[in-house]
Amino acid sequence: MRRGDHRVCFVGDSFVQGTGDATGLGWTGRVAAAAHAAGYDLTAYNLGIRRDTSADIAARWQAECDARFRVACSPYVVFSFGANDMTADDETLRLPMPASIANFRSIISDAKARCPTLVIGPPPVGDSAQDVRIFTLCAIYATIAGELDIPYLPLAQDLAGDAAWQRAVAAGDGTHPDGTGYALIAERVLNWPAWWFKPAAR
Repeated sequence: MRRGDHRVCFVGDSFVQGTGDATGLGWTGRVAAAAHAAGYDLTAYNLGIRRDTSADIAARWQAECDARFRVACSPYVVFSFGANDMTADDETLRLPMPASIANFRSIISDAKARCPTLVIGPPPVGDSAQDVRIFTLCAIYATIAGELDIPYLPLAQDLAGDAAWQRAVAAGDGTHPDGTGYALIAERVLNWPAWWFKPAAR
């Protein structure tokens, strides 16, 4: 067992929470299980909340993470959000894109000052108009993360063109995938060079 009391907070929305996965694992549970199998002493906290926008996350993430990093440990934070910002309620975005961009920069820059930080872009939601907005937002998010030297894993366009993802969403609620879709996200995270807990590092 790799000692050190590693603690990871996964902060985000319903895709972080794992909505639609009958196993209850989502992608966060799968990557945590892989870390345990690799011998890491890891505590994973799922801080995903359905319908949360970047504004909601900006208001809560520091207090929620601080509560879980209260004792001496090796802390890490992974953020994934943005899809809800680009949801149109009555033809009005839940959060204007400039506000989403400002929230993103503030959240990840503050997080990096505290502990190792990763960002995973939101997946597509199956609505063509919203997905176009998500693609645009993700490109901006990726640029900001690059400026701040924070690793960013894009998912939206990759998954939008993946037939297995499309089948998983069709088997789910039309927006969220079933467990096979979350397994696709977990696979991408585990194969990402920036991911911290890899079997090869043992």
